[in-house]
Amino acid sequence: MLYLPDAAIDTIKIFTLGTLSFLLAFGLTPLLTKILYKYKLWRKTVRTKALDGGDLTYFQKFHSEGETNVPRLGGILIWLTPLLIAILFYALSKIGSDSWWLQKLNFLDRGQTWLPFFALLSASLVGLVDDLLQVKGKGRYISGGLGLKQRLFLMGMIGIIGAWWFYIKLGESTLHVPGLGDFEIGLWYLPLFIIVMMAVYSGGVIDGIDGLAGGAFAAIFGAFTGIALFLGQINIAAFSIVILGAILAFLWFNIPPARFYMGETGMMGLCAALTVVAFLTDSVLVLPVIGFLLVIESGSVIIQLLSKKFRKKKIFLAAPIHHHFEAKGWPPHKVTMRFWIIAVIVAIIGMGIRLLG
Repeated sequence: MLYLPDAAIDTIKIFTLGTLSFLLAFGLTPLLTKILYKYKLWRKTVRTKALDGGDLTYFQKFHSEGETNVPRLGGILIWLTPLLIAILFYALSKIGSDSWWLQKLNFLDRGQTWLPFFALLSASLVGLVDDLLQVKGKGRYISGGLGLKQRLFLMGMIGIIGAWWFYIKLGESTLHVPGLGDFEIGLWYLPLFIIVMMAVYSGGVIDGIDGLAGGAFAAIFGAFTGIALFLGQINIAAFSIVILGAILAFLWFNIPPARFYMGETGMMGLCAALTVVAFLTDSVLVLPVIGFLLVIESGSVIIQLLSKKFRKKKIFLAAPIHHHFEAKGWPPHKVTMRFWIIAVIVAIIGMGIRLLG
């Protein structure tokens, strides 16, 4: 009889779930596409104003054509697929209670994956409301969706719930420094969690060129799959890789010319889930490394706004920074593929730093 060590079984479990997630998301795409196009779930106008109220000269130049007839809500694949996979194997584990491999493939775990799923689904549903208001809203919501303040408030509320759960329910109050160990931070854990949640969401501005956000988040969740597997948090690794599988299927249809866009339903869910996974794996301090693209995207917007406010002139031709490179003459596919390369490199570096010691 063939004997496999536990580590090999865990690895097989993770890659099996990741593959099934990709195949399921890929198979769901024709149905989702049919619905999105049937009901014309796309924005009726392209954004014309920046956050500070100024004109979007370069954005209008490169993004005014062809974007008003491509559906949003493609991000539904990214949260629906992991949910279906989790429910399927949970149900099968109950039906086939005598089958060890069905028990093994079930990755719904109160200690490891309930909170990531809560973050993923709650934020995704907020994003879904925003997307639907953008494409079907009336009055103040025509092509506008929820206001930025409303979205930030709702993400903050999810962050507050997550922070409370970690600190009160799980008793977490330490910050891990790679190579040095854990340091007690007490009540500071609560604001730290909320700040990280909001900071990660601010990196969602990366979703501006076909395929860019999908590739970046694929690298990020791939890194956290490796970290969780190495740390023995097998179900967190499984959660991360089913998201990765769904992202890769989404990316297949999102590369130029995009069949659909991720929308807030995908972006908000990914950002919330990423925050929780980073805290569960004690990887908060390497999150800016692994998610370096999110940092520079958000940072470029902040720097641009501050410069325009205090210096009365721009630093970048356009912000976020991927639009700056477009404005300099880079075709979108060059920006996307070079950013993908950066995403993979920093994900590997961040994973290596986290595993020190």
